[in-house]
Amino acid sequence: MALFVVLRFVVASNGYDPLPMDVWWDDLVGEGDNAMLLVLAWIPGIVGGTLGMIVIGVLVVGVFWWRRKRADAATLAVSIVVVVALGAPMAAVLARNRPEDSLAESMATSFPSGHTAVATTFAVMLGLLLRRGYVWACGVVWVVWMMWSRTYLHAHWLSDVVAGMCEGIAVATLVWCASEVIRERRALRHRAPLDETEPPRQAPV
Repeated sequence: MALFVVLRFVVASNGYDPLPMDVWWDDLVGEGDNAMLLVLAWIPGIVGGTLGMIVIGVLVVGVFWWRRKRADAATLAVSIVVVVALGAPMAAVLARNRPEDSLAESMATSFPSGHTAVATTFAVMLGLLLRRGYVWACGVVWVVWMMWSRTYLHAHWLSDVVAGMCEGIAVATLVWCASEVIRERRALRHRAPLDETEPPRQAPV
């Protein structure tokens, strides 16, 4: 969260123009004229787009619900709703211009990257809920792939995708922490009546 705030301040203080690292990275990824790399770049761009994430989100939430992990299903669903509700209006208000040679979107909603924010939220939340090493590993690959994809297609500046990643980590972590607090309070509430019904223990003679 702190890194996101700092990056937001730095971008704003620069008049929302590309930072030196943005220009450097945009030049480094080139013109995007490699056919194989373009295909690799469009995969997360499409899968991680609005329609793709709705389908995937509904499926994963449905699996959690079907396996009677309804708290996990609700936590994942809330995290996705929150990250979109925060990021989309912010991008529209800040109205940062995308690179001129964008191969994808052209609207001035560059900061932060919504694709990266949602991908990171999804990956981090699944890692926190499932607590498996391979889930974290796949999540890291997915987020890095998404960040590279959005910059290779020149749909975002490097600072946009870094900000999106920070936003996703912050949202997933905060929602998960809130969910854990709620679970603990419910557990204590259910445990209290049981404690009251237990007969008092007699002191040993």
